[in-house]
Amino acid sequence: MLRSAEKMDTARLRGVFLSCSLLLLAASLALGRAATAPEPERFLTGQLLVATEEMADPRFAKSVIYLVRHDAQGALGLVINRPLAKGPLEDLLKGFGVEANDPQGEIIIHYGGPVRSREGFLLHSDDVLLENSTKVKDGIAMTSDVKLMEAMAQGKGPRQVLVMLGCTGWGPGQLEAEIKADSWFVIPGDKSLIFGKDAEGKWKQATDRRRIPL
Repeated sequence: MLRSAEKMDTARLRGVFLSCSLLLLAASLALGRAATAPEPERFLTGQLLVATEEMADPRFAKSVIYLVRHDAQGALGLVINRPLAKGPLEDLLKGFGVEANDPQGEIIIHYGGPVRSREGFLLHSDDVLLENSTKVKDGIAMTSDVKLMEAMAQGKGPRQVLVMLGCTGWGPGQLEAEIKADSWFVIPGDKSLIFGKDAEGKWKQATDRRRIPL
């Protein structure tokens, strides 16, 4: 009888150990899944960067910037609320050394930022794209090719477009530090705001949206 009892106890112990082993295995697999789960989206490509009242750099006071790219290597954006001049599209094309066939219409040139200030950038809806256009997000693209302006001169350009001179740029971690220092806040990239005609009112519109739960 003693031996039978010992055998039963041994069988029970083995069952307990097996149950514990299975529980530990399940916990280990769960931890593994948690460890490999994707991180929350921490990059801001396609969103709007809005200067706060605390912005110390006068170049960016009351600026609204569309972020074309943001990743571990840094960020690139275009200021959307600083028109510089308005004139015939023909003159703009000539400035880039392009002789178009009877170009029509006028264009507003915007200040895109202090970086690469002699380069032209077009922020536009993605209904018209070139091979070297960059599709960003939510129907918005960027192109830095004068051929798109030639298409615009012939009435074949994108439906919505902002023409920029220059861009803005940040090195790795620089933008994150500025946001943490409360120089900027972020709101979704809304096409009606980005391509809106009231350039002077864009900063206030963006600031008002910060106060509204999104």
